[in-house]
Amino acid sequence: MNFSPKKKTPNMLLLIASFAIVSLILWNTNSFFKKFKEEERYKMEIWATAQSEFLSLPVEADPGNLHIKIFQNNTSTPMILVNKDSSIKINNMGGTTILDTAFIHKKIRRFKAENHPILIEYKGEHLATLYYGNSEVLNKLKFYPIALLLIIFLFGTVIYFLFKTNRTSEQNKLWAGMAKETAHQIGTPLSSLLGWNELLKTENINPEITKEIEKDINRLETITDRFSKIGSLPILVEHDIVEETKNAYNYLKARSSKLINFSFHTHVDQYPVLLNKALYNWTIENLVKNGIDAMRGKGSISIEILPSGNYVKILISDTGSGIPKKNYQTIFNPGATTKKRGWGLGLSLVKRIVEEYHNGKIKVLSSSKEGTIMQISLKAKK
Repeated sequence: MNFSPKKKTPNMLLLIASFAIVSLILWNTNSFFKKFKEEERYKMEIWATAQSEFLSLPVEADPGNLHIKIFQNNTSTPMILVNKDSSIKINNMGGTTILDTAFIHKKIRRFKAENHPILIEYKGEHLATLYYGNSEVLNKLKFYPIALLLIIFLFGTVIYFLFKTNRTSEQNKLWAGMAKETAHQIGTPLSSLLGWNELLKTENINPEITKEIEKDINRLETITDRFSKIGSLPILVEHDIVEETKNAYNYLKARSSKLINFSFHTHVDQYPVLLNKALYNWTIENLVKNGIDAMRGKGSISIEILPSGNYVKILISDTGSGIPKKNYQTIFNPGATTKKRGWGLGLSLVKRIVEEYHNGKIKVLSSSKEGTIMQISLKAKK
């Protein structure tokens, strides 16, 4: 069960809009790349035409300023000119010289792959072949779509986590508000019950009855106190973890089915820990009740307390049907539940109480068809 409804339509529209924008940018970049490449081709064809006229001139003829300007204008496109006598001229090739023949032939193969060579002819006579590669600007432009996609991906990731954090914050505020409102609503009938119990004490009835009613009224007061603390930073006070765990255990044992076999074991007599008493007892009750539900009201519940270095571990075991390993983490998520009833908030609140309020840890220690062991780890008071 998911506590918050999924807003699929807005998310889908946002995804489609993002995809359309990215596609448009990539298409525009590709069009610009092709146009730029065509302009470079046109520039090289002009250069080849000027070279054709230059090679056809007599040796004593003046090439003219136009030819010289065309030759000098190309300062970015790397080129290799192979004359009909197999002599080679290079331009814009960095520190490469015509003596490095192996490198030049490698470049010729690369230039042929990038751009179709230009044949330089004059009146049907082949004079030379021009091989040219992409300019530095064009080579950088090829990587622009990749860089753009990377930026969009990073931006999308940031937006996703922002929305996720905002959604979690809204859920937390909603649950805190509901809890406080529940505590407020319980307060009115609780006051009335206190009055009725006092009235019953004046009647000639068995004192054990009013005593048990008083215990349950105190219990309701404890529950009200717990709910009122949700959303607020609880005050931690030093308590004996053994005593507090045993108190929660005894209360549940007295009010559970006789078909449940309870057992309590501790390896220490006392162990001081900074606790919020009401919230810690709530944690134990949630885990024990989950175990009882998993056993469908019949089986064994065991609580064990053992020290481990600077920590104390509280193990709550049941003989229920177990938890699949893939769900070890997700069972603590808000809304996660296998029950037909309930909102799946119990273990989520338990995790928050243990880890955020008490700086401890909670996890599924082990689980199988024979049962589950939940482990709480709390740091000892220094």
